[in-house]
Amino acid sequence: MKLAEMSIADPDLYLAGVPYDRFARLRREAPVSWHEEKNGRGFWAITRHADAIQVMSDAATFSSERGGIWIEEYPPDDLRSSREGLIDMDPPRHTRYRGLVSKGFVPRLMQAMEPYARELVTGMIDRVEAKGGCDFVNELAGDLPLKIILHLLGVPAEDQAQVTIWAYQFLLAADKPKEEVEALVHAMFGYAQQLAAGRRQNPREDVLGALMAAEINGEKLSDFEFGLFFSLLLSAGTVTTHQLISQGMLTLLERPEERRRLEEDPSLIPSAVEEMLRFSPAVSYMRRTATRDLELHGQRIAEGDKVVAWLVSANRDEEVFSEPDRFDVGRTPNEHLSFGRGPHYCLGASLARLEARVAFEEILRRLPGMELSGPVTRLHSNWLLGLAQLPVRW
Repeated sequence: MKLAEMSIADPDLYLAGVPYDRFARLRREAPVSWHEEKNGRGFWAITRHADAIQVMSDAATFSSERGGIWIEEYPPDDLRSSREGLIDMDPPRHTRYRGLVSKGFVPRLMQAMEPYARELVTGMIDRVEAKGGCDFVNELAGDLPLKIILHLLGVPAEDQAQVTIWAYQFLLAADKPKEEVEALVHAMFGYAQQLAAGRRQNPREDVLGALMAAEINGEKLSDFEFGLFFSLLLSAGTVTTHQLISQGMLTLLERPEERRRLEEDPSLIPSAVEEMLRFSPAVSYMRRTATRDLELHGQRIAEGDKVVAWLVSANRDEEVFSEPDRFDVGRTPNEHLSFGRGPHYCLGASLARLEARVAFEEILRRLPGMELSGPVTRLHSNWLLGLAQLPVRW
């Protein structure tokens, strides 16, 4: 196949898994390459580790705000709306906003979540253990990240069922009519603003309280800004960790020798989580838009061009990782890019690591005989990577 004909963005490709062979060839032969789109104007693919770091770190040259973070073109109205969200902002607006919300993710508050996370995982295992099998994605991996986020945001128990419905509807919003999506966003924002107003009147020392109290130069997070962050956490903050745990389990089931290493030495679980992040990231790429003309690896990138840093490729770069296609639970160092780099480095990275560590500590201890019991179904997406179903038995 000629490089010019090599597709890497077709969602159909990812139903069989990431096309790692194509990315390996691009890293070798064309680390910065142009790719046409059926329904777009084309994009530059960045496939090496160092170049991906450059694209994600230099917000002045590679903007999130000008075109959003997905390869697909945003409709003009959607692009204007997206610019109000943290993940699509550029400095200096992004710097102020991130400075405020980061107050809710300090190590002390994250560490305090561990007993609750372990209680949740124990409860999930208790519910399925006697059945002798389950769909791992939906019955073991799914509830933990969402319930943690609901707890972090102070959502009362009586509201959690409704907020859970909103969260899953929000994740599927791309397939819904525009009017339905607008109604969903309106409902979520309205609820989030009520939640914020209530906490301002009755402050508590928790993550939501820290967010409400945070100040930078005398400015606090507005109720509207909290609504945006609430929506981001419910979507991106849950599904990525959900898929980290799901894909991590599949990787262990396919490599029993590595799983045995963890069962015999649970102290390896933290490094195993890092290797899961490298080997099977939940997000395949981060798109930026060039703010000026520049040259990279001999290729002339024009102002306004889409520039896509492929994390799935950078995480397998032979110049950075020894035997990159081998899964090694003891790999160290492990400079994967699954949490991004630069100003948009994932705020919830420490929480995701905690959740995954606790999940695997308990699952490997309680369900040591787990094995695949049917075909695995993957998501139909070139951006959000993961599993729709993972049938297992024990």
